[in-house]
This record gives sequence, C-alpha cells and structure tokens, in this order.
Amino acid sequence: MSEFGIKLNSAHPPRGQVRSRPTMRDVAKRAGVGIKTVSRVVNKEPGVSDDTKAHILCAIADLGFRPNISARDLKQGKTKSLGLVCEDLSEPFQSCLIRAVEEVAIKHGHMLFVASSAGDADREQEAVQALSSRQVGGLIITPARSDPGRLATALPKDSSVVFVDRPAPGLIGDCILADNAGGIHAAVQHLTNHRHRRIAFIGDQPNLFTQTERVDAFRHALQERGLPVDDRMISMQRPDPVTAAATLTDMLNLRDFPTAIITGNALCTFAVLHGLAGQKRRPALIGFDDFAMADLLDPAVTVIAQNAARMGELAAELLFKRLSGAHTGSQTIRLATRLIVRGSGELAP
Repeated sequence: MSEFGIKLNSAHPPRGQVRSRPTMRDVAKRAGVGIKTVSRVVNKEPGVSDDTKAHILCAIADLGFRPNISARDLKQGKTKSLGLVCEDLSEPFQSCLIRAVEEVAIKHGHMLFVASSAGDADREQEAVQALSSRQVGGLIITPARSDPGRLATALPKDSSVVFVDRPAPGLIGDCILADNAGGIHAAVQHLTNHRHRRIAFIGDQPNLFTQTERVDAFRHALQERGLPVDDRMISMQRPDPVTAAATLTDMLNLRDFPTAIITGNALCTFAVLHGLAGQKRRPALIGFDDFAMADLLDPAVTVIAQNAARMGELAAELLFKRLSGAHTGSQTIRLATRLIVRGSGELAP
C-alpha cells in the first residue's frame, strides 16, 4: 500500500503476455476519481485539490502512464511541430539549412518533420498536404517551381509559412533569399582580376528561380565589364556527371575555349569536377555553394558561399514570430554571400 492507501501492483504479467499501455481511464480507476479530473492534472489545468492531485500523480507513477501528446495536440488543433519541404536532402545547402531550422525548433520545444519534393510540383503538393494533415504549427518551404499555383492549393487557409531560397509570388509569407546576383558579380570580378576574359557558366535547370537569377547576373556581369556573352559557354540543365563531361568537352574544344567556369550550385560543381577528370585543359573554377571537403581537393575549390545556417535560423525564428502573433504580413530578406578563395578560382588563363 502507498502512503495514500493505494494498492501498488508491480507484478510482471504472465510469461508470454504483453502488458497493455495504461490509459487515462486506468489512472482514474486506480486513483478513484473521474477521467476529467485526471485530464485536468495531465494537462496542468486548475480546479483540482492538492490532495487529489497527489493521488493522481501517485497512480500515474505506479502505472507508468504516459499521456498521448499527439492525440492531445490534434484535439486542440495544433501540435508542437514544424514541417519543412525542401528540394533535395542530399544537397549540402539544403542539409545545412535543415540542421539550422531543427536547432531553433528544438529550442522552442518543437519537433521538425522534413519532406523532399525532388523538384516536382506534384510531390511538393503531396508533401505539404501530408504535413498539414498532421497539424504542424507552421511550414518552411523551398518552392519546387516558380509557379506557385499548385502550392497555393495545397496550403490550408491561414497557414503560417516562410519560404527559403526561392519566393512564391502571390502567397503570403516571409521569404529568405541569398544575394545571388551579388555572389555572381563577385566571382566574375575575381576571375577578371586574374586576367580571365572567356568565362563559362554551367548551371542547373533554367526553370529554377535561383538559377535564373544567377545566369542573368552572370550575363550582366560580363556585359558590365565589356566581356563577350557567348551562349556556347552557357549551359543550363539538370546536373549529372555524364552530361557535364559532354558539355565540358564541347566547351573546351572550342577554338576560343573558356579559361574559367562558374557553376550554379554544388550539384553542378560536383558534376563539373567529375567531368574535368578526363580533360587535358584545367580551367579555373568557382562553385556556387560551399561543400564539405572543398578545401581538401587539389586544387581546393574556390566557392561563393551562402550562409545556409543563418537562412535556416532566420526562417525558423520568423516562423515562430508568426505563430506567436508577433509578426504578420510578409517581408523578403536577402542575405549576403561570401567568396572563399582556395585555389581553383585563382588558376591562370
């Protein structure tokens, strides 16, 4: 017997029999109170005397009862969780951003659920609907395409949303972007300072917002410095080693071949590095996005680094402000990039 007169039963169930998970009804029966009274104690609501509360807590400890937080939150129409939909979990930029969002979520007592769209609008729509059906408090999304129509139909009304890396025109929510143009201009300036005049750009698919901004900035940066814009030295397609190798072969076999290359993202950089392995010519290289072991290659890779961690932190912080009601409307924030000089971008023409 406990000090409250409650009979304790710690006996194990018979061999082969699995003990069922104790319920709130079991706690109420053990403590000799109603289920509603147990619910008040579990949810830390007022209206329960100290003596009754002590009886209930003792019964909870005796039975090993654990409240079903998910069921409780769903009943209240909210959960202490966030949803994040990105394009590619394997991309260094995305993985760094996810880690940063998760750290902020944990500090606020929230879990983070992550889904990948793989750049597909249908899959993005399904991911958003799936996360929303789980009553996540808010969403952080890297839109799969520039057209937000499909995304708009997937989002519940009055959703709290922050967009990262790409905007979603027409949808209400904050947007955290990198200064794509500034990063490209800095790279072109760096290469021209090293006497390069024939510079190529190898980017990802042209329907991606970031790639459009970066290739447009590349063209403008060349024109601004009086350098030729040669479409033979601009490639925009899904990055893969085979395609990149063929593209590089075509470019480097030109009579006026490029002496330097700028890539549109880390996946393009990987593809170009793979393709360069079979080339005799070694053009200078600056990649957009930093990545692990970039400093260990020979030569180490010069990159335009985005602050992915800060983008993730800021996105999560703004989302929590929205959830608390401290922030409404929408704003777009651009974060500066940084050129990290390591060697590949300093090769002579």
